[in-house]
Amino acid sequence: MQLSPVLLAIPAFFILMALEVTYETLWAERKTYRLNDAMTNISTGILNQLTGVFVKVVTVGVYVWVYSKSAFLDLPTNGWSFAAAFIVYDLCYYWSHRMAHEVSLFWGGHVVHHQSEEYNLSVALRQSATSFLWSMPFYLPMALVGFDPMQFLLAGGLNLVYQFWIHTDHIGKLGPIEWVMNTPSHHRVHHGKDPKYIDKNYAGVFIIWDRLFGTFQVEEERPNYGITKPLNSWNPVYANLSHYRDLARLSLGAQGLGELVGILFGKPGAVDASGSIQETRTGSPGKFNHHVGSTGWSAYLGIQFMATVALTAFFLFRRDDWSMGTQGIAALWVVYSLLVSARMLTQVNAGIVAAETVRLLLLIAVVWALGQPETHLIILSIWSAVSLTVLLVVYRKRHTFQQGTSSHAERTHERPVRATRAQE
Repeated sequence: MQLSPVLLAIPAFFILMALEVTYETLWAERKTYRLNDAMTNISTGILNQLTGVFVKVVTVGVYVWVYSKSAFLDLPTNGWSFAAAFIVYDLCYYWSHRMAHEVSLFWGGHVVHHQSEEYNLSVALRQSATSFLWSMPFYLPMALVGFDPMQFLLAGGLNLVYQFWIHTDHIGKLGPIEWVMNTPSHHRVHHGKDPKYIDKNYAGVFIIWDRLFGTFQVEEERPNYGITKPLNSWNPVYANLSHYRDLARLSLGAQGLGELVGILFGKPGAVDASGSIQETRTGSPGKFNHHVGSTGWSAYLGIQFMATVALTAFFLFRRDDWSMGTQGIAALWVVYSLLVSARMLTQVNAGIVAAETVRLLLLIAVVWALGQPETHLIILSIWSAVSLTVLLVVYRKRHTFQQGTSSHAERTHERPVRATRAQE
């Protein structure tokens, strides 16, 4: 079984998020979690991991090929060389990250991480499914130098794990450590959409790169988080594709090769609805939000989403035991589940109930198709049956409540009308 530091750290990630939510609920004045936002963060993280299942062999294969064919040093594999690999990886990460902010095409593979208008540990999981397309070339110098592929993978995994804890609004400045290391204060700046914070503090682990290359900005006041053109959606697939869609629309209208190159490789800017690029990158007030309006519906949605997360984790840990086709079937069910969950965050109607029913039935079909043990099939069949029953009960109660509220509103509205007519 091939396990990365990120996969091994997943249980710790969720435990720390639970602790952060508990701290906010019981003690903190600052509230940073919303169910819809946190679910979307985790959903995009799941898409990132699913994509990795199918493209890792390519990205790692490119590194291995360059290493085997072109490495000009035969570095020993020991603690000293790994320490060097860890530092060099972070330098490569800095430039990859910086270019993702400065080149519009590359921004399409990174914008996902900045779309949340909150700042909490779940934002660390909000990763793009397409970033590998643009980031891989920046790490090939490590292969040319002669860093072993396993050291490269381990350094990359630990670099990403380190960055988890800096996505919190509840840790202040940390004194002298801030001169060398990336911290929550430094990274809050990076996620700010305020003009003075945009395109600052690209560091992964060591903030010294920003100090050295002139992109450092100290945190002064708490930032406003998000991107200058808000996503306004909880759909994780749309979150990954929205910037590419805007680029495609602009590219199709480009007047000549020069303008096309400028669109793809110029600064990202903010693309408005008409397709023009706004150079003033200032944020708009308010946060995108939806209220499903029912505690029961929210509870059902939250429980089902966590069940999807658990099944995804099972898939990621067991995928080496399955064929590529089997992995594809499981991945498609997960993606469909995420899309249904996103719709349930904004809509409560018969159509979404039908989509959720199909999702639960597909779960049984997928487990059967994967040839899982009979006990798994029985347990998940019971789970699906109970879930479907609860879904229908919650939906009917909410539907009845809405009808009653609507009727009451109509009666309330009619009274003054009749009174007016009587007076006439």
